[in-house]
Amino acid sequence: MTNSVETLLEALPYIREFHGRTIVIKYGGAAMRDEELREGFATDVVLLKYVGLNAVIVHGGGPEITAYMERLGLPVEFVGGLRVSNAETVEVAKMVLVGKVNKDIVLRLNRHGQSAVGLSGDDGQLFRASRQAGPNGEDVGFVGKIDRVDVDVLNHIAQDYIPVVASIGADREGHSYNVNADEAAGAVARALGAYKVVFLTDVVGWLRDPADPESVISEAGADEVQAALDGVAGGMRPKLKACLDAIYGGVTFAHIVDGRVPHSLLLELFTNAGVGTKIRPAS
Repeated sequence: MTNSVETLLEALPYIREFHGRTIVIKYGGAAMRDEELREGFATDVVLLKYVGLNAVIVHGGGPEITAYMERLGLPVEFVGGLRVSNAETVEVAKMVLVGKVNKDIVLRLNRHGQSAVGLSGDDGQLFRASRQAGPNGEDVGFVGKIDRVDVDVLNHIAQDYIPVVASIGADREGHSYNVNADEAAGAVARALGAYKVVFLTDVVGWLRDPADPESVISEAGADEVQAALDGVAGGMRPKLKACLDAIYGGVTFAHIVDGRVPHSLLLELFTNAGVGTKIRPAS
């Protein structure tokens, strides 16, 4: 009982600080694949809403897209971490992200006591996207970068519901694009003027030495991240870049959190120690 009371008292100043603020959560990795973690994530987000935070979820679903493409006999190819996407690939991605993954998240949140609304970047012209090339100028098809976020629809929905956004966008001509979910979360946080953006991932945080899981950097300034970015490879690079884009756009803090840890979202937000990497504006 004493430990429970101490935990609540430790959380109190954070709840007071965050009340009425907007937090954007990029949902992905193991937290989306493991049943126990999915349940834990849903209860965490519902709790955030009950204590007065406005939570907005942005998600991808790469493994599920790959699984469905393989079942349909479609080629799966990546260039520099980007999924090479022809018209058929984008059609499958929309089907999986919007029709399945998004609705699974919405239904789980509804079941745990908070009404959620599923969206994609097409809804309300939320994401205006344009085609981007691979890291060395390769043609990777309908892979998009976000040029504009129109948050009117999110602001309306977030007053009463939890928005759940699939990372699909479209251009002025109505062509749909795969959009990196990390980029989408950072762009949404920036456009909303969110207080925090949290990236759930499959590592303990940003590591000083990628081969040493004990070398996690618990806190860093945006200037430190910018200076180190060229030397970062793999999936951590787009997350750090999205953190910088959010911070430079006025978001107060960005967090990279290990989604494999049950309730890591609450641990990062409401405890003194935290469980991942916190990125703040430059000193």
